[in-house]
This record gives sequence, structure tokens and C-alpha cells, in this order.
Amino acid sequence: MASPCRRVCCLDTRDVCLGCGRTLEEILEWGRADNARRREICAQAHARWALFPH
Repeated sequence: MASPCRRVCCLDTRDVCLGCGRTLEEILEWGRADNARRREICAQAHARWALFPH
């Protein structure tokens, strides 16, 4: 599964990336996560990212 990284990496005060919505912990976990966990991370990141002001 491809990374959701959008190459706009900038963490907010909660350590959430403003580019993709993943937390720092999720970003660090990505490399060792299986595809099921990666889908969970993507779903959670998408929900977080949708709440960001654009």
C-alpha cells in the first residue's frame, strides 16, 4: 500500500502532519505496519485531515 504522504510535511502542536493527517507515531509506524494496519492509519489520517481548515 502506498504512503499517504503528500510531501507537505509539517507537524502541528499535536504532532499531526498538516500534509497527510497522520500523527508522528503513525508516520514512524508506517514502515513496519502490515497492509491492514496501513489501511487503518490512512482512514484515521483522512478523517483528521478533513477537519483541518483549508
